[in-house]
Amino acid sequence: MLALCLALGGSLPVDARRDAAPAVPLDCQAGTVEPGADCLRRLYARPSTQWPAPHVDPGVDWQELAPLPLPPQPRDNPTTPGKVALGERLFNEPRLSRSGQIACASCHERDLGFADGRRVSFGHDRQPGRRNAPSVAMAGHAQTLFWDGRATTLEDQARAPIADPREMAFSVDAAAARLRQDASYRRQFAAVFGNERVDSRQLAQAIAAFERSLTPVRNRFDRFLGGQSRALDDQQLRGLHLFRTRGGCMNCHGGPALTDNAFHNLGLHFHGRARQDLGRYEITGDAADSGRFRTPSLRGVAGTAPYMHNGMLPRLDGVLAFYNVGGGKPRAPVMPAAGAPPFPQPDPLLRPLGLQRDELQAIEAFLRTL
Repeated sequence: MLALCLALGGSLPVDARRDAAPAVPLDCQAGTVEPGADCLRRLYARPSTQWPAPHVDPGVDWQELAPLPLPPQPRDNPTTPGKVALGERLFNEPRLSRSGQIACASCHERDLGFADGRRVSFGHDRQPGRRNAPSVAMAGHAQTLFWDGRATTLEDQARAPIADPREMAFSVDAAAARLRQDASYRRQFAAVFGNERVDSRQLAQAIAAFERSLTPVRNRFDRFLGGQSRALDDQQLRGLHLFRTRGGCMNCHGGPALTDNAFHNLGLHFHGRARQDLGRYEITGDAADSGRFRTPSLRGVAGTAPYMHNGMLPRLDGVLAFYNVGGGKPRAPVMPAAGAPPFPQPDPLLRPLGLQRDELQAIEAFLRTL
């Protein structure tokens, strides 16, 4: 793009320009001492592909932080404006639930980052859910959905809450049949899909198309990635550097979506106790998956409290304190239940970090720019 622009005698758009990157002296590039603010400005004044290598554990397949692209589009469900509009209507439609009172938006509110601000959500007959409602704002970039990864497409994910007895307690076919009684829905489905069937497949495709449209708008960090080197203040820039280095965050939160799309055991499974939740193991039956949960994206993380699969950490600074001490340290039950999988050990990537309060505050300041 740069060569083409210059060849045509033009200039780069403001958002595409990168501030002049000063030379990086050797004393900014090496050593164990954390660079000062001036050195950090020089180190991070270049595109992210030229940033210093992050601190990651051996064997970790990491990706550098980068601008967020549009989510991939499935061939059998291309996104159109009409389909997104229909999906948004369905997302807010309480008639998809048995009671006619619960919509997808009941647990994924736009003003709360498409989460709901509760430790766990309430569903049919005010039943409490089992897990925290994750934000769906980045769902289009996820390789698997739900905390345990039980859905591999957004279309499958869209069906699941409707049929879950704790959530909407209905069936997708019954919900579609209810919508067919509404002439305005028949017209809208016909305009999008070319027929008035209003079936369960179309319903799921429309909701999925809307969820793929929720990719977050450009934020301060995106502007920084785009070349505006002053988009991050000194504390936020220090937090970015700590995130990539001594914080060890890039072990699991890298790439444009800030997630490895993998599953990790943070020691919050409560194995053998009343609050037991073995996560991925309940889907795969593999003992190695016991206690593992999907790594969420960190984009928009400041607006989606509370945190973790069970919503047990109400604030972002609490999450950072949790990781700083090395995560959860559960004890194996004295009398394990018969047939229970072996007691799962926390992920070896977890270990005490020894970060000071001001360093944790800097990482939090960076996370609030995402």
